[in-house]
Amino acid sequence: MRPTVLAVLVALTLPAAAMAAAPVHTHAHHHASGAVPAYVTAAMHDPARQADASNDARRKMAAVMTFAEVKPGEKVLELVPGSGYWTRVFSAIVGPTGHVYTVWPSEMAKFSTKSLDNWRKLSATPHYANVSVLEQPAAMLSVPAKVDLVFTSQNYHDYHDPFMGPVDMMKFDKEVFDALKPGGLFVVIDHVAPAGSGISDTNTLHRIDPAVVKQEAESAGFVFDGSSKALHNPADPLTVKVFDKSIRGHTDQFIYRFRKPAQ
Repeated sequence: MRPTVLAVLVALTLPAAAMAAAPVHTHAHHHASGAVPAYVTAAMHDPARQADASNDARRKMAAVMTFAEVKPGEKVLELVPGSGYWTRVFSAIVGPTGHVYTVWPSEMAKFSTKSLDNWRKLSATPHYANVSVLEQPAAMLSVPAKVDLVFTSQNYHDYHDPFMGPVDMMKFDKEVFDALKPGGLFVVIDHVAPAGSGISDTNTLHRIDPAVVKQEAESAGFVFDGSSKALHNPADPLTVKVFDKSIRGHTDQFIYRFRKPAQ
């Protein structure tokens, strides 16, 4: 039996409370216990995402969803959904009264026609009736309704790259800010670049210095609201391309949460 299968079976037999998330460094009043809410566990067990489940332990799905504080009935905006790994769980968590908007920047769609086609098909199925695809220029983010959460995994660095425009990040982060309801959250997961490297590795190694993300988000009006070490890997040298087979799928990743002030 493969270890991943075993892990899933073990997870299925454990009560939700026993599946405590990886340590979450956060303000005391947000899920300080790190316990995984029952609706997150239920969403992870949606039979429609059977093919995704083998990646949940590696990608720390339970810890990430708990940290992102997403709840039933909420609206989520996901930037660059890729294969839809995260989106499928968001869809199951927010349920029929919530909605997931997935943004495909037109500049990126050129390189990911297969992913985009798959995503269009998937979002057209009844099971994902609460998911919609927004195709728009990278530099012009807009959403049909204010959302509770903006989420992006491994793609924030791309917005800095020449092929995306490059995008004016001050303006972009302000658009993210404006897309959120007061008190809403912006969660960014990305591959770590060495401290002090700024944006010099975004186009080459596909990594970004976490300090840059923090500075950019804060300058748009966000308040830093915590970080999680769930995807931290001290063995990552930070100097190789994220697709390098020595590190692929196991890069050191930071998870930052920013909050739009409530008023």
